[in-house]
Amino acid sequence: MKFGIIVFPGSNCDRDVALVTGGLLQQPTRMIWHQETDIGDVDVIILPGGFSYGDYLRCGAIARFSPIIKSVVEHAKAGKYLLGICNGFQVLTEVGLLPGSLIRNSGLHFICDRVPLKIETSDLLWTKSYSKGEIITLPIAHGEGRYYADSDTLKALEDEGQVAFRYCSSAGEISARANPNGSLNNIAGITNKTGNVLGMMPHPERASDPILGNTDGMRLFEALLNKLAGSVK
Repeated sequence: MKFGIIVFPGSNCDRDVALVTGGLLQQPTRMIWHQETDIGDVDVIILPGGFSYGDYLRCGAIARFSPIIKSVVEHAKAGKYLLGICNGFQVLTEVGLLPGSLIRNSGLHFICDRVPLKIETSDLLWTKSYSKGEIITLPIAHGEGRYYADSDTLKALEDEGQVAFRYCSSAGEISARANPNGSLNNIAGITNKTGNVLGMMPHPERASDPILGNTDGMRLFEALLNKLAGSVK
């Protein structure tokens, strides 16, 4: 399986992801500059965290016009796998591959922390290595991570089982107090209707190396690897 990591001017988590895919998982990994357009050799595309184009206008607003984006959209519409992490999630909403938007945190402050997350479903490709209702811990680092969508969109996400992760307390309670950024419905990550595109604000790549003391994020990458290897049905 070959990973492709899109690099925009201002990306700063691209190498972190490559250390997981190419280092820990030992899978072929290609860093793809935003001006490229040929990604036909790649099985999984990852849009990493950072500050694409300095987050001018708003997060992800300029990245959507990069030459690579047309190919990324075609990749997703062909049913191939696409993961957007933090700024990558913001880009996915700007492009329209995921519904809703990411806006300023409710406290108007940049948040850098480790937070508990509840696994909302283990039926998604991305969450098959977890159990439904399981509580994991992943790092977050964002100033515009507050998920927002209109009521109809929120209902559709909930009804269709597209919410992958939700902010919660260490005991699994879903509440405003356990919500670090004010995201509606405590949403931390969602998929598209077909499930091949995942956007999430927490950073699984920063919780993958055992040397960091937390490997909760590695299980997301392993689920993907197992799926493409044909061992997860």
